[in-house]
Amino acid sequence: MTYPDELRAVAGRVIWFEPPEASLQYPKRFLAYLMTYGTLEDIVITRKYFTANEFDDVLQDPPAGIFDARSWTYWNLVYGHDPERPLPQRTFPPLSHP
Repeated sequence: MTYPDELRAVAGRVIWFEPPEASLQYPKRFLAYLMTYGTLEDIVITRKYFTANEFDDVLQDPPAGIFDARSWTYWNLVYGHDPERPLPQRTFPPLSHP
């Protein structure tokens, strides 16, 4: 799939460790990184291509390990959710001992 140059540029800034095309293949993950690391300009550009509902969907089922406390609180306030909701956490299965 081809993406607009301005959206690829945003993806390259907010997920700097992989090619923009790879980042944009997983929209929810991309938006979570944007909501944490993006500038206002990045957000304005991205809103041309993603709806408010898509941003809100990220908060409803967030990928763990991306949001920081400040961004999580801010975006929950923006979308009318409880800002005290706990950050999504990664869970690991217990280690089994031989």
